[in-house]
Amino acid sequence: MHASQERSAGLGLALASALAFGGSGVAAKPLIQAGLDPLHVVWLRAAGAALVLLPVAWRHRALLTRRPALLAGFGLLAVAGVQACYFGAISRIPVGVALLVEYLGPALLLGWVRFVQRRPVSRAAAVGVALAVAGLACVVEVWSGMSFDAVGLMLALGAACCQVGYFVLSDHGTEGEEPADPLGVIAYGLLTGAVVLTVVARPWDMDWSVLAGSTGIGGTEVPAVLLLAWVVLIATVVAYGTGVLAVRRLSPQVAGVVACLEAVVATVLAWVLLGEHLSLPQIAGGALVLVGAFIAQSSTPKKAAATLVAQGEAAAAGSAADAGGQGELPAGTRPA
Repeated sequence: MHASQERSAGLGLALASALAFGGSGVAAKPLIQAGLDPLHVVWLRAAGAALVLLPVAWRHRALLTRRPALLAGFGLLAVAGVQACYFGAISRIPVGVALLVEYLGPALLLGWVRFVQRRPVSRAAAVGVALAVAGLACVVEVWSGMSFDAVGLMLALGAACCQVGYFVLSDHGTEGEEPADPLGVIAYGLLTGAVVLTVVARPWDMDWSVLAGSTGIGGTEVPAVLLLAWVVLIATVVAYGTGVLAVRRLSPQVAGVVACLEAVVATVLAWVLLGEHLSLPQIAGGALVLVGAFIAQSSTPKKAAATLVAQGEAAAAGSAADAGGQGELPAGTRPA
């Protein structure tokens, strides 16, 4: 495939991923309002998707010994972390606000590069971060003492931190002799996330009767199991699959820029289907967040992302070793 065709395919996959991810909150929030705990919805999402991708996991079982740290990191950050924080946030604050806060991820990535790694960042990147932070101030309406639940905002910020891990780890394996298969990484990431969430969410305490009923969305009663199927199949299996494949064809930064459309899709759907209207200053602030994210992501050097992958995998390996899991990377090993 030519470079231009490869890029076009990557952009198409990134767009599909943004659209699929954008519908997750709108489908999940009615389930939460019907009586399911946010963590239970996250567990159903991860466990259901892991079950669907079980044949893929079996096919790529060699990854368990080749890339244990990558699988652990992807499962903990890109699956369990992002979704638990995001669903916890939308149970307390509007879907659109939660996603706009989550899109501070590019700013956090640059902050890590500049202040932790002590690497220089471009002036354009700094401008992007400033715009994103200013936009966030408008979204949460700081002049009125912040009109949203503080815990909800902190959970959304946690999702932003984990989102950085998603884009960085998704790019893992694009270089080297034995690249990690993206679908295998997703399958085992979901399995890892489901196992971790089982311990945290305690699904045996879940009110399973909610799934046998129906819940309202957009003024229409919809079977709860249908919303769950959308969350599992479209907003998880399709969304993660197309997203990781897009990063492999583009880069974490370019794919992340296209992923900003997720916030637009989610906000519009929440406005139409859930009646979550944003004020004019909040809409203007949301636009600033997205513009800032665009500038920040498109100004982040790919080399910085690759360094983050190496550090993220080493950290994940250390955590796995502390928990009694499989060992960390050998000294001097450069992640493929």
